[in-house]
Amino acid sequence: MTDLTSFIAGLPKAELHVHHVGSASPRIVAELAARHEGASPVPADPAALADYFAFRDFGHFIEVYLSVVDLIRDDEDVRTLTYEVARELARQQVRYAELTITPYSHVRRGIPAPAFCAAIEDARTGAAADFGIDLRWCFDIPGEAGLAAAEETLRIALEERPAGLISFGLGGPEVGVPRPQFKPYFDKARAAGLHSVPHAGETTGPETIWDALRDLGAERIGHGISAARDPQLMAYLADNRIPLEVCPTSNVRTRAVERIEEHPLPVLVAAGVPVTINSDDPPMFGTTLEEEYAVAARLLDLDKPGVAGLARAAVQASFLPAGGKSALLAEIDEYAATS
Repeated sequence: MTDLTSFIAGLPKAELHVHHVGSASPRIVAELAARHEGASPVPADPAALADYFAFRDFGHFIEVYLSVVDLIRDDEDVRTLTYEVARELARQQVRYAELTITPYSHVRRGIPAPAFCAAIEDARTGAAADFGIDLRWCFDIPGEAGLAAAEETLRIALEERPAGLISFGLGGPEVGVPRPQFKPYFDKARAAGLHSVPHAGETTGPETIWDALRDLGAERIGHGISAARDPQLMAYLADNRIPLEVCPTSNVRTRAVERIEEHPLPVLVAAGVPVTINSDDPPMFGTTLEEEYAVAARLLDLDKPGVAGLARAAVQASFLPAGGKSALLAEIDEYAATS
């Protein structure tokens, strides 16, 4: 496995399901906590964050996640966070990443939408120059905040329209947050040229995924692992080449899956469902994209060519223009042939 670990480390990659705040390294979270000491329960000691990030269930994860969101108080915090997330992704040979960002959470905490968007764009430009990584944005609705959040997220997306914005999503808890109510907002986002990438079927059943497909026009599904319980749905995803953004360790850490050995990834792959491997909220879940590739390799019993196939699948499922896809696929092919 050591040889495969080394292969994964050098493999050029695309990351399609990774959250902005959830990617903050312990160092950055601790720095922000120290900067706002006394105003947050988040520890200012990086060593203490592992215990703070020990989640009881998905609800507790959301609670902790929002406490970290509370640490981001101004546009300079936003710029620093975004740039450092890009640095960590680039360290793992990620050439292209679609970062899920929840502007509503920051704007309602007092950061003006124009300043927020300017900060992420400044970080995107800097990261491209300094690390050679191409960042793009998915603006997502925090589902637990309801239709007011959907309205505001859509407004920010369409009025500010930062250059890196390519897609519109829906995150947060699934239980008690029906997908169909967000249809009008996704309709408008799609009409404006944004791709549809809602979360569905992580902590709820296959019907949530069907709702995301029927009502939200989903082109990819965030998580989507409960599709493994519905053969008809798996056949639909396979036939229509609708990829799932699978995040194995995340599913175990939030208790969506009891044990990694029980993860439905092999069932999905055996049914021909397109899957991509992603890290979700890596520091919070004690993982990296490299580790997620290693986990997937174990679950699927993959060798080097098989792992390279995972990297290709992510590029194919991405919203990169054709030229960018071809270039990154060629880089993966060259690496696989010589490593």
